Amino acid sequence: MTEHRAHWCAEVDITVQFYDLDPLEIVWHGNYVKYFEIARCKLFDQIDYNYPQMRESGYAWPVVDLHLRYVKPATFGQVIRVRAEIVEWENRLKIQYLITDKATGTRLTKGSTVQVAVDFTKQELCFVSPPVLFDKLGLPTP
Repeated sequence: MTEHRAHWCAEVDITVQFYDLDPLEIVWHGNYVKYFEIARCKLFDQIDYNYPQMRESGYAWPVVDLHLRYVKPATFGQVIRVRAEIVEWENRLKIQYLITDKATGTRLTKGSTVQVAVDFTKQELCFVSPPVLFDKLGLPTP
């Protein structure tokens, strides 16, 4: 892993709360998206390009694709570790996620999101990531 790429990964520990459970007393599937978002925001903070900085740069980055793969359920009181890592950036921002049990390392859920840049001024989708993203990642603009 290069020096830059180490910076493109973040982990957060979350204790599963009662309000995240479904009637079967396991985490409701929709809450995994929230867990992804928590880790993604920590990752964006690390590269100094979270939502306020995106807005200031003139770009929105909506999630246009989301994938989840459930392996094992998370339960009340369980401490989970959520890892987010940037794996693509040239034409879109793709982040992969892995949720594990913090104590055992057992894989619980994995997934990915894809975000694309939208120019605020023109209200147009960008087919190439804007220079600001490359700058935040510490890479030369192609």
